[in-house]
Amino acid sequence: RFREVPTFGRSTIRRFHANVSEMKKMAARDFEDILQCAYAVFEGLLPEPHNTIILTLIYIFATWHAYAKLRMHSDSTIKTFRGVTKKLGSQARHFVRTTCDAYVKYELPQEYKRRAHRQAQKKSKTGTNPTTSKSAKERKAWNLATYKWHSMGDYPDAIIDFGTTDSYSTQIVRANFL
Repeated sequence: RFREVPTFGRSTIRRFHANVSEMKKMAARDFEDILQCAYAVFEGLLPEPHNTIILTLIYIFATWHAYAKLRMHSDSTIKTFRGVTKKLGSQARHFVRTTCDAYVKYELPQEYKRRAHRQAQKKSKTGTNPTTSKSAKERKAWNLATYKWHSMGDYPDAIIDFGTTDSYSTQIVRANFL
């Protein structure tokens, strides 16, 4: 469905890869393009209540991203940003408890191949026959117990301490040279 999204401008939304879930070495602009188009792409994909849960999560992600990308903050925007961050965490946990638990998910074919290749290499180093065992695709879950999720709550304070995040982006420089 992402592939059906038309491009928009030279540097706004580019053409998507044939399979967005298999994209490698994504740049920040790729994540932004996916986030900007995700609402329309995911709308109606799953039955209710999962559709509403996913769309709400995408909306809150987009709102959080907008606050994170602001170039000038005030006390009120930081306060609102903190509130959106709390909503994002709450909605993400709700998504995991309801939608993620309702669907069985397995690793992608490329993930399966890489894992099987690593296992074969490991077995060949230990001297066992790598072709004797066939492993099935592993189940996947959305893991909220990562540093990325843990550190999201620190973004508003980091903006107060270090300034806005636009000083860390290369997208501004890149747009000037194209």
